[in-house]
Amino acid sequence: MPATAAQAPQQDLQQAVTAKVNLAKSSKAKTAGIQVNVTRGAGTDSVFGTTVSLAPKGQDSHPEGWLFAARLVDGKWQVGLEGERAFSELAAASPVVSAKEKQLFGQSFAPQAAGGDFRTGMRLPFATGASWSMPGGPHGWAGTDTPYSSVDLAGGNGQVLAARGGTAYTMCGNGKGWIRVIHDRGYATDYYHMFNNIAANGLAVSEGTFLGNIGTDVSCGGSASGNHVHFALRQNSAYVGIAGHNVGGWVFQNAASAYNGTALHGSTLRSPGQQLYNYGALGFTQGIIDSFGGTTVNKRTGPGTNYALAGSVADGTTVNISCSKNGTSHTGRWGTTSLWNRLSDGTWVSDAFMWTGLATPVNGTCP
Repeated sequence: MPATAAQAPQQDLQQAVTAKVNLAKSSKAKTAGIQVNVTRGAGTDSVFGTTVSLAPKGQDSHPEGWLFAARLVDGKWQVGLEGERAFSELAAASPVVSAKEKQLFGQSFAPQAAGGDFRTGMRLPFATGASWSMPGGPHGWAGTDTPYSSVDLAGGNGQVLAARGGTAYTMCGNGKGWIRVIHDRGYATDYYHMFNNIAANGLAVSEGTFLGNIGTDVSCGGSASGNHVHFALRQNSAYVGIAGHNVGGWVFQNAASAYNGTALHGSTLRSPGQQLYNYGALGFTQGIIDSFGGTTVNKRTGPGTNYALAGSVADGTTVNISCSKNGTSHTGRWGTTSLWNRLSDGTWVSDAFMWTGLATPVNGTCP
């Protein structure tokens, strides 16, 4: 007769998950204990939940967290953590994981295109058209660790909103403070230090869904000075550098040290403590004009400076790209290129003076 969950006490599951976490967590990460939060299937032989390596409270450190799936086989718990093949396989066979989640977790294990494509399709995690302060520029999830995946944001009405649609999970066991949203294209976003946050256990959210209010919650450890949201970018189940990515119309840039990085919108530069206006999510076939310190960029009737002028476009303007083609070579903030983009009005602008997130065409090659 197969073993049942009743024959394997809860502490056996705790021990099995803890062993996995101790292998997976950052070798430099301090821990104040391992929290195992079973959110589905408690008391059965197939469970699902979150697990957190708690950070010491009062220190500039943050917890590490994973979704997990586990199954009791011959009296022993098989455990998979988010990002592992075992997690995708256990989730796929689990009766407590939805069909949509099974598909999502399968995709999240298979690495998504990351290198060279910095498009996220995300807004900043507050209302489009509002401005919030950036108290801390790019820094690590745990503070000074790398990659610099995170920024601190505060102000406005204090309502933290989903940067893009996806599937949301509450990470801390007491239901406070920390929400993770898993998106498409291998991306996920983390939101920490909130209060009054939603309860999420595989909850479908849309871009702009309310997640919580900025705060100083440290339910899973760490520290927080002043109400804010600690917003972090993940891809392929790990934190990734936010530098170079466009979120809400801003391209983040690292500094030599944590918290001192900046944000660019066209040639407009914002430093820590300054305001970021939320322009909303940039489309995957859109670009932002970057005059490289000027005020406007010339438009042409064809892909090169040998074509006639066709007006100009202001720095920071969001443009729609119909297709692209090689022409004369130019150098801008993001490098040297011969690529030109045809805009939706039929005019052409050098890719050297536009942020698109790709060094190649974002909407195909023009005939």
